[in-house]
Amino acid sequence: MRLNPYLGRPLYVDRGEGPYLYGLDGKRYIDFNMSNGAALLGHDHPAVKEAVLHGVALGIICAAETPFHERLAARLVEIIPAAERVRFSSVGSEVTLVALRIARHATGCTKYLKFDGHFHGLTEPWLYRRDDPLHETSAIVPSSGGVPASGAGDLVIVPWNDVAAFERAIAGHGDELAAVFCEPIHYNAGCIPAEPGFLELLRGRCTERGIVFVMDEVLSGFRTHLGGVQAQSGVTPDLTTHAKALANGLPLASVSGREDLMLNLAPTGPVVHSGTYSGHLLSVLAALATLEELSQPGVFDRINATAETFYRDLQAVFDRAGVPARVQGMGARFGIYFGITERVRTWSDALGHDHDLNRRFTAGCFDRGVYFHAYTRQGPPGHSGFSLAHSDADFAETLSVVETVARGLLAA
Repeated sequence: MRLNPYLGRPLYVDRGEGPYLYGLDGKRYIDFNMSNGAALLGHDHPAVKEAVLHGVALGIICAAETPFHERLAARLVEIIPAAERVRFSSVGSEVTLVALRIARHATGCTKYLKFDGHFHGLTEPWLYRRDDPLHETSAIVPSSGGVPASGAGDLVIVPWNDVAAFERAIAGHGDELAAVFCEPIHYNAGCIPAEPGFLELLRGRCTERGIVFVMDEVLSGFRTHLGGVQAQSGVTPDLTTHAKALANGLPLASVSGREDLMLNLAPTGPVVHSGTYSGHLLSVLAALATLEELSQPGVFDRINATAETFYRDLQAVFDRAGVPARVQGMGARFGIYFGITERVRTWSDALGHDHDLNRRFTAGCFDRGVYFHAYTRQGPPGHSGFSLAHSDADFAETLSVVETVARGLLAA
């Protein structure tokens, strides 16, 4: 995914600084990818750098516990509503797999439910899709080479925000489901939040049926609220996963949740999880520094106010230029849907995204020093985002570039 399919190559980077990336030729780009969303504080943040250098001075320790691990776990228990116990790993793909493993052991069931297009990593349970997302009864098939078709038998997929489809799935499979997984904000399809009451519905049905409810906040965590969507919405899952912005670009992930479920993990239970690099000290120290910065008074008021203004102004640029596009964002991440002007509620709503228009937009902005990453040439767009390092001048420059590019899109 480092290849930008609209540019036909990766962006080769010499260094990063705050909201900027610098190419090998020294050209500066205002970055709206921010390490796929990991660098929420900005690149080369001084507090994070100082924390990492402290870890280097301590000996670059891994495969051992330190007081810093306990301190970070305790901090996550304070700020994440679901977290009663915490287990660290290195990447988001691993912790979503561990969450599924916990749920299967706790319930004795093997099936699990996910929503169309929701991304939970690149391990095999998540590499399936419906062969026709516009028809609810379509077959579930592998979405990657090397993934066995037989694994699809354990998976139920329904459209996001579709109450009737979810209720039918629960009625038909509720007694067989170990877990229901969701991205509470579907950023991997741009930005599709849960409709009012939908998270509450998921929580309620899981409670009634004894199904483990898992919120994957690998990407949504820390975007709109220090405690994530679960803190903002008041809907607490049984298990939750975090990564991305947790350590501001250092590889760190966590699965956390109810104590009785987490105690199923070894060594207190039979569910295996371990790793030499899990909870690497450099990453743990970076996470402590990151959370300290994010815990400062007014940080999320600033993020959300910036988001409201920037997304409104970005939409206005497209509207003035007559470019059919819809900007949807929450907190520090957003999506731009080209060729679509109505509100996007589900993954299938975004299947009409105009990738050619998106390609010309991305290339035009890139030529003028504004970087938007692209993940795919088909289906919904990926996500973009800003950092706390982006200044008013950066947003103003970006809007000027976008206006120039947008005015040329329909004439091209």
